[in-house]
Amino acid sequence: QVRLVESGGGWVQPGGSLRLSCEASGIFSEIFAMGWYRQAPGKQRELVAVITSVDTTNYADSVKDRFTISRVYGKNTVFLEMNSLNAEDTGVYYCNADVTGSRWYGYRIPADSDYWGQGTQVTVSS
Repeated sequence: QVRLVESGGGWVQPGGSLRLSCEASGIFSEIFAMGWYRQAPGKQRELVAVITSVDTTNYADSVKDRFTISRVYGKNTVFLEMNSLNAEDTGVYYCNADVTGSRWYGYRIPADSDYWGQGTQVTVSS
């Protein structure tokens, strides 16, 4: 059974920092890409940051120079270091495991190789 477990969300004041973690279990092949997406109230889920197995990264323009994504390959774990947080960063953050790279390359995404965590809430307010 595949599980992605996120942790590290919470409340922070504007300008503050948080570090999100996600560990994937039950996947016994190399995961091509792991990433973070977020969904704000009333909005669609959007990409925040993704990292491939060769450390190629992709960030949303709104988080460049503030957020840093990293991976620990032996443990199928991905982190998101978030600095200089503002109210627009508020939302539920979801971890994604793109096992075959279908999502990264924009191909049709097979249900049995693309997995999501349950999400962790990040709230930025004063």
